[in-house]
Amino acid sequence: MLPIVFSGKSDIGLKRAGNEDAFVISPELGLCLVSDGMGGAAAGELASRIFAETATEVFTGSMNRSGEETRELVRNAFNLANKTILDHSENNPEHKGMGCTAELLAFFEDGFAVGHIGDSRTYRLRNGLLKQLTRDHSLVQDQLDQGLITQSEAKNHHLRNVILKALGVNETLVLDILSGISFAKDLFLLCSDGLTDMVSDSFIQDVLSSKSTLDQKADRLIQSAKSAGGHDNITVVLCEVTP
Repeated sequence: MLPIVFSGKSDIGLKRAGNEDAFVISPELGLCLVSDGMGGAAAGELASRIFAETATEVFTGSMNRSGEETRELVRNAFNLANKTILDHSENNPEHKGMGCTAELLAFFEDGFAVGHIGDSRTYRLRNGLLKQLTRDHSLVQDQLDQGLITQSEAKNHHLRNVILKALGVNETLVLDILSGISFAKDLFLLCSDGLTDMVSDSFIQDVLSSKSTLDQKADRLIQSAKSAGGHDNITVVLCEVTP
């Protein structure tokens, strides 16, 4: 596995009373993740934390893994977290409706695997070009795909926060898993929608392409989202494959 450096930061934003996002960066396990809770108050925060803790536990002790093993671990992490959240909701009716979106990026040998559900996102900057690796599981994204609305209409759509898939919603989990080869200087961004609702992809590309450190880039992204309104919690995780 190529050496990788990580940075992560989460901010409550300017409008929310609490932070329902969670993130993990684990160089020793070769993984990072972001989860964004839903369901209100402590329930959303708990769902995010369940995913973060479950994924870390699933990957513990899994060094020197193959690509297939990594993809299976990603699948297991999401499935186990989904079941844990559902079981908690059943045993604690006051938390019914809790859930979270989630991104998990794990590295292996010469590649990476991403697990994705909801409208948090994973991007990759390669050779100065930013690519969104994941597709939002949202009503607005579906309308975009069908050509029913334009990109500009999607940005301010009154239903833009309607999520079609999340952890803790259904017993049967339909998960996106993608993988690829990683190269030196690849820079990955995992983030909650508190970032992408506030700043453009072109701005993100400019920040990630700058000569700043990873910590400085994470700080700049979060501060820019707050300057644009900070309507939600903002979580940013960066990881760079070093030469």
